[in-house]
Amino acid sequence: MTKKLSLQTLNAHAEKVALPSYRRDGLSAGILHFGVGNFHRAHQAVYLNDLFNKGRDHDWAIIGAGVMPSDAKMREALAAQDFLTTVVDQEADATLATITGVMLDMIAPPDFAKMIDQLADPAIRIVSLTVTEGGYFIDPATGKFDPKHPAIVADGNNPDQPKTAFGLIIAGLKKRRAAGVAPFTVMCCDNIPHNGAVTRATVSGLAELSDPDFAQWIRDNVAFPNAMVDRITPATGDRERRITSEDYGIDDNWPVFCEGFKQWVLEDNFPLGRPALEEVGVTFVEDVSPYEVMKLRILNGGHAAIAYPGELLDIHFVHEAMENELIAAFLEKLEKDEIIPIVPPVPDTDLTGYYELIATRFANPKIGDTIERLALDGSNRQPKFILPSTAARLEKGLDVTGLALVSALWCRYFEGTSDSGRKIKFNDEAADRLHKAALASKAEPTVFLDERDIFGTIADNEQFRKRFVNALTALRESGTAETLKRYIAGELA
Repeated sequence: MTKKLSLQTLNAHAEKVALPSYRRDGLSAGILHFGVGNFHRAHQAVYLNDLFNKGRDHDWAIIGAGVMPSDAKMREALAAQDFLTTVVDQEADATLATITGVMLDMIAPPDFAKMIDQLADPAIRIVSLTVTEGGYFIDPATGKFDPKHPAIVADGNNPDQPKTAFGLIIAGLKKRRAAGVAPFTVMCCDNIPHNGAVTRATVSGLAELSDPDFAQWIRDNVAFPNAMVDRITPATGDRERRITSEDYGIDDNWPVFCEGFKQWVLEDNFPLGRPALEEVGVTFVEDVSPYEVMKLRILNGGHAAIAYPGELLDIHFVHEAMENELIAAFLEKLEKDEIIPIVPPVPDTDLTGYYELIATRFANPKIGDTIERLALDGSNRQPKFILPSTAARLEKGLDVTGLALVSALWCRYFEGTSDSGRKIKFNDEAADRLHKAALASKAEPTVFLDERDIFGTIADNEQFRKRFVNALTALRESGTAETLKRYIAGELA
C-alpha cells in the first residue's frame, strides 16, 4: 500500500527504506542552501543525513532557498511532505532507498525579504549553492565575472531588493555586519573550476556595482572554500515516481535517484566552524585543484563527449550509449589518448583507474540518466569541461583530433536534427544563436568557431581549426557512426 511521505507516516516505511535515526525536532539550522535540486538532495543533504545519523552536529540542518519561479513549485512539493526526500541509490547489482530529513524549511519567491532575514541570523554559519554551472554570471571566454548581465545590472541598481542568490548573499552580509555578526562562509557545490574563487568573484563583483567599499570588505572577510563534488544524479520524472511508489510504497512528490558512488573534496576554510563531514567520507584538503581538474576533465568531459554522438544516433539513456561499441570506444580513445595525459597528478590516485571507474558508472543500467540531460547547457559546459583540455594540448603542441571532433559533434547537434532526421530539442540559453551559427557553418565551417564567448582564442589556432573542419565535414558527408569509426581507427585527420 502506498502512503504519502510525511513525518506522520515515516515509521510506516521502516521495512523497505532506511529512516533517519535522529528526531527532526532535535535539529536546528546552521546552513542556508540556494538551489534545492536533485544533486543537492543526493549529495550534500545525504552527507549531512549520514552525519546526523551518527548523533553528530544536529545544529547544522538546512534551510533551503531558491530565486527562480520554479523554486516556488519545488517548495510546494517538498512542504507537502515535511521537506523529507526519498533518495534511491541504484547500482547494477544493488538498490538502496533512504529517507533524509535534514531540511527544515525552504524559502522561495516572492519571499526575498525572508531570505535576507534568514541569511542575517547568527545561527546560519554556512551558505551553500548548487545553482548550475551557468548560474554564476561568468563570461565563458574570459572566465571572469560579467557585470553586464541583465540580472546583475538589475541587482546592482537595486541592492536593497535583490533577486539573484548573489545579491541576496550580499544583502545578508550587510545586515550581519550592521548587527555585529561575523560573516558566514560561502560554499559553492557546483561543477566549476575553482568554484570558490568563481563565487567570490561573482559576489564581490556584484557588490562593486553599488558599494565598492563593501565589495572590498567581502574580499577581506568572507571565506569561499573551493570544492570538488561528484555524484551522477538524473532528473526526476514519472519513471522515478513510479518506482518509488511500486517498489517502496512511498508517494513522494519529488524523489531523487542517483548512483551509489559519491565524492566530496573540500578545502577546510570555515571561520565559523563546520559539521564534522570527514566522519562520513568527505575529504578535507589544503588545495582541491588537482581533484577538481581530474573530475571536470575526465568525468564531466566524458559526459560532454558522449552526449552529442548519443543525440545524433538517437540514443536515449547514457548506459545505452555505453553499450554502443562505437561511442564506448570513442570515449576510451579520447580519454586515454588526449585527456588523461594532460591532467596533472592527483594525490593517491591512478588516473587511468579513475577513468575506468567512471566508464563503469556511465554504464550503470539502473541509474536512468539520459543523453538529453548530458547535452543541455553546452554553452556553459563546453568551456568548462572540454575546451580547457583542448587549450592545454594546443599549448604543448599536441594534437587535438578527438577534442576537435567533440566540438564538431556539438556543432552538428546544433543543426537541429539527428542522423535519422529526428528533431532535436535544445535546452541551452544560447540555443538560438548556436543553431543559427551551426546552420551558417554549412557554407563556411569555421563560422561556428566565431562564438568567441565560448571558444575564445582557441578558435584562432590553425591546428584546431583544421581538425574541426575535417571532423565536421566527415560528420556531414559520412554520418556520425562512420566518423567515429574513422577516429577510432586513427584515420580521421
